[in-house]
Parts: sequence; C-alpha cells; structure tokens
Amino acid sequence: MNGKIKPDLVLCLHFNAEAWGNPAKPSLVDKNHLHFLITGAWSHKELEYEDQRFEMLVKLLNRTFPEEKAATQALTKSMVAATKLPPFIYHGSTAVRVCDSDYIWARNLLANRLFQCPVIYVEPYVMNSRSVFKRIQAGDYAGRKSVGGQSQPSIFQEYADSVAAGLAKYYAGR
Repeated sequence: MNGKIKPDLVLCLHFNAEAWGNPAKPSLVDKNHLHFLITGAWSHKELEYEDQRFEMLVKLLNRTFPEEKAATQALTKSMVAATKLPPFIYHGSTAVRVCDSDYIWARNLLANRLFQCPVIYVEPYVMNSRSVFKRIQAGDYAGRKSVGGQSQPSIFQEYADSVAAGLAKYYAGR
C-alpha cells in the first residue's frame, strides 16, 4: 500500500460496539454514538517501542496531521447531519480531543500507523444498540422504510452517503 498504491487518504470504515455482556447470550444496549480517530496521542510507554517511534516520525515528517484534521472536520459535519448521533467521549489518557470537537480524537492505533498517508478511522453506530441492530437486520434497501417504528434510510446507504458527502465537500474546497 505505501510502496505501490500510495493513497492520498485512507478511510477505515467501522461500526462501533459496546460491551455485549455474556458472550453466550449477548445483550443489546441503548447507547449509540459517533466519533473519528486520527493519528496521535502516543504515550511514553508506547514510545519505548522502536517501531512506534519510527512510525510517529514518519507521520510527523509526512505532515499527515493537517490533512487528517481538515478531512475529518468535513466528515464530521456531514455524518453528524445525516446520523444525528451524539459524540463518544473518551475518558483517560489514551485519546486526546482534536479541534475542541467532541467527535474528533487523536489516538495511537495500529490501523492509523500502518499507512504513511493521512488516515481517518470512522466509528459511527453502536452495532449492538437496539436501534442500530434493527437497522442492520433490515439490510440494504432503496429509499426509506419503517424500521423500529421510524421512517429511515438504509443504515448502509446513510453511512456511505454521509462519508461521500463529507469527502466531496472537503476535496471541493481544496
């Protein structure tokens, strides 16, 4: 990826999750939220590892942070507008808030360090949330339909469309 493809930006698209309880009988939760992770927040302990120090220096020298931040701000606007999800708030020292946004966090993740270009880790929807689980079970469909008593677009289309809208806005403004 870094040697041949050399992408301008990598998006890691995920569904989030909360603790499921007993694995033999998982339970659904009421929580549902959205957040984005970009490279940063290396701890002293993590920087004891030579590979992580090297990957941090590559990111710093490639100046990926400004692009990660700007692209993530555009994604945040489009995804919050589409999903209406509240932010996930990190507590502790493993993540640092970026741009005074409750949605954008810097964190030292292997998924972000693997690529030498800007990387955005997208974490919407809690897949074991009661409301999200129903939407996932409804599958992909065109238009809107009643899911859980609400008229909603396909969760997959909402996700894809909001990411595409954010990227289009970001790249149109460059």
